Amino acid sequence: MTVCIAEKPSVAGDIAKVLGANNRKDGYYEGNGYQVTWTFGHLCCLKSPEEYNGDWKKWSLTSLPMIPDRFGINLISESGIKKQFGVIKKLLSKADAIVNCGDAGQEGELIQRWVMQLAEVRCPVKRLWISSLTEESIREGFRHLKDQRQYDNLYYAGLARATGDWLLGLNLTRLYSLLYGHDKVLSIGRVQTPTLAMLVNRKKKIDTFKPEPYWQLTTDYKGVTFSSEEGNYTDKAKAEQALQDILGKEFFIDSTETKAGKESIPQQYDLTSLQVECNRRFGYSAETTLDTVQSLYEKKVTTYPRVDTRYLSDDIYPKCPDILKGISGTYGELTSMISRPLRKSKKIFDSTKVTDHHAIIPTGKEPHGLTEKEGRVFDLIAKRFISAFCEDCTFLSTVISAHSGSIKFKVTGKEITDAGWRVVYRGMAADEEEKDEKDNVLPHFTRGERGEHHPSLQEKWTKPPVPYTEATLLRAMETAGKFVEDEELRAALKQNGIGRPSSRAGIIETIIKRGYVRRQQKQLLPTDMGMSLIDIIKTDLLKSPELTGIWEKKLREIEDGHYNPALFMEELKHQLREITDNVRDNFIPSVTITATGNYSTPNVRRSTRTSGKGRYRKKR
Repeated sequence: MTVCIAEKPSVAGDIAKVLGANNRKDGYYEGNGYQVTWTFGHLCCLKSPEEYNGDWKKWSLTSLPMIPDRFGINLISESGIKKQFGVIKKLLSKADAIVNCGDAGQEGELIQRWVMQLAEVRCPVKRLWISSLTEESIREGFRHLKDQRQYDNLYYAGLARATGDWLLGLNLTRLYSLLYGHDKVLSIGRVQTPTLAMLVNRKKKIDTFKPEPYWQLTTDYKGVTFSSEEGNYTDKAKAEQALQDILGKEFFIDSTETKAGKESIPQQYDLTSLQVECNRRFGYSAETTLDTVQSLYEKKVTTYPRVDTRYLSDDIYPKCPDILKGISGTYGELTSMISRPLRKSKKIFDSTKVTDHHAIIPTGKEPHGLTEKEGRVFDLIAKRFISAFCEDCTFLSTVISAHSGSIKFKVTGKEITDAGWRVVYRGMAADEEEKDEKDNVLPHFTRGERGEHHPSLQEKWTKPPVPYTEATLLRAMETAGKFVEDEELRAALKQNGIGRPSSRAGIIETIIKRGYVRRQQKQLLPTDMGMSLIDIIKTDLLKSPELTGIWEKKLREIEDGHYNPALFMEELKHQLREITDNVRDNFIPSVTITATGNYSTPNVRRSTRTSGKGRYRKKR
């Protein structure tokens, strides 16, 4: 008997139907030589500190850092989980072969491996690796099952992430809570703390911002506003002198230059770009978008969502006509405009840019019974896919140069000559970064013409940075805190991003639930407690996006087989010891954080100093 383990009951049902295992049992399906069972996501977790060392049950500074000799796992102590694990273990003990049908990603691999370890699996294990849950995809996946050992590095990376987060999270949470928490737990995390630091730093820049005046010189000629090529004047006297220089003088057109240009088709969505887009358009939180696109995946209308590439592999191209045909019931007006054979752009199809999964696209199954949120998100994914096969948008870009007196002026305009892929986006901006402005179509000007104009000088003030929204925070997390608009550069910086696409939504929700951040409409603002927590953390490693991004890069290298997970853990343990000593040595007895974020004096007494290192114990 072959036993298949899926990550959810619904996925197990889809797999069982394809395999012909139609006999429903308690906790599994059976039939046609298969038994198909499931987990509920995580059934196992790393052991708690006291399970490694009884002295670690009590929170004490003298026990830090807690570093187990060897990590272990436990079954999560819930009745439903215990019952389902009992079913799984019984099936696995009698299995001739096992198929790991967990989600095709790092977390899915870790979930299933832990279950099989706890069940003491001894027989061969194959891996089902698919990007959608359609019947065709499942059948194809079972025709090409992989040896699970091919995914060992994926598991090692997931294990390094989990144990690393255990070491940093539990140790530093205890450390800062004991020193500064005043009987309140101060949660510290590898990803959440740098994320909070970005929000805090932005808030400080806003609070300390001092607006400064500047002046803009413009003039109206034939109903068109020309701007001074000097740009903004920071010297009022110089600006006023420039205005006086052109008052009462004619306006001369010096040159007109028109160039043909084009806008290439937009890239497909990865999870982060889809979350950014949904936040910008609909105000959806990152978590809401993730939940929605996960639901679309489970309804078999879109592909696997937890991806960090915006490319499709070349083997997807032959399937695209059928995908377009499958959604033509809803989008027939758009798909009918696409010429055949389908365009194949390197901006869309590039196997070298795809590792485990390609970008999020429709599966070709016609969507039915979608909720309002699901319909909106599916619409974005479908239109982005359709646009991949359209022609580029072409336009004429015009630059008019002019002068009056000694001051030079300029105006630019753009006229679309062939909308191309933009037809798909009638009435809506096409991309998350598009400014949704009307094209500035200019009237005809002739070189050498002259005439009356109407200049004006406006005083304006510099503006502070804007608070983060979830859209802009996700972009900052993706690029290690750097604000990057260029797509190629942003893609390169993804290797050093904070967290993974699938975890960023949860991190944002975590710092909100813990009271460090609050939502104000679309804005994310740190609370007083969040501000105070970042202020007391003096160790840059804990709150630096770039250094945290380096750790993330090493985890990806482990996944690719280019970095030793044992070395990664040794480096982490060394860092943890250094951080612990540094925080102790720089402890400020007069500071603590209350639930409201205020500073006050904690009930702490200092023990005897030895070897120049502070050791403090807090009365609890």
